[in-house]
Amino acid sequence: MPHQDMLPPIVMVFAASDPTGGAGLQADIMTLSSMGCHPLSVVTALTVQDSAGVEGAFAIEADWVADQARALLEDMSVTAFKIGMLGSVENIAAIAEIISDYPEVPLILDPVLASGRGDELASEDVIAALRELLLPQTTLLTPNSMEARRLAIDESDDEDDPGLAECARRLVGAGAEYVLITGTHEHSVQVVNSLYGENGLIRADAWERLPGSYHGSGCTLASAIAANLANGLDLVEAVRDAQDYTWQSLANGFRPGMGQYFPDRFFWAREPEDGT
Repeated sequence: MPHQDMLPPIVMVFAASDPTGGAGLQADIMTLSSMGCHPLSVVTALTVQDSAGVEGAFAIEADWVADQARALLEDMSVTAFKIGMLGSVENIAAIAEIISDYPEVPLILDPVLASGRGDELASEDVIAALRELLLPQTTLLTPNSMEARRLAIDESDDEDDPGLAECARRLVGAGAEYVLITGTHEHSVQVVNSLYGENGLIRADAWERLPGSYHGSGCTLASAIAANLANGLDLVEAVRDAQDYTWQSLANGFRPGMGQYFPDRFFWAREPEDGT
């Protein structure tokens, strides 16, 4: 019989199913498994997509989302929550109510607002619900720069772009404990990811910008951070280590179809071609 003290950390994921395996729930499961965690998966939406983009999305009824989560949480103890695409305002409300019962469990929120191709995945109502119901419960928010601006900027802004540091300040002010803004969509030589807290910038990490377009990099990063927190790392260390894991996954990525590249989340398990 296996020993109970050998139990891997358990992480619950709320996300949409991506049948390509490149992003969404499948990406979360692979990342968490690769990093030694046991994932619990709560399906929030079904999608029709290929490696090029998303053709359609169907949100699961909120009662079904809540029932999936409640059944699991009554049976098993989780060490972290990771949230991706939620599909509807009703789903956001249901999940916000559930996680409010577990304030001691860290929550990593990846605000999936559009696909890598730019397909719209979140309405203004969904964005407002994210701000109002989930941000106040979020340990770490992981938007890319476009998502950070969309979440933080409102119609009252006199200027078009208040800057990413100001966006982070507003998002922390809205309730997120920490905000990690990724720089993949910025026009910079390197990709710079910046971690902010209540006192401003905590650290910035620069990474070589890889050629090509990737499907699921944001899901991978957020899930890797959740895995690191579940494995006992403090937040700053978890963020730094997860960036390295994600970059390695992207650097070893592959192109299975005619669209984007996919991260290889099990890169560490592949032997080099030269056998060394």
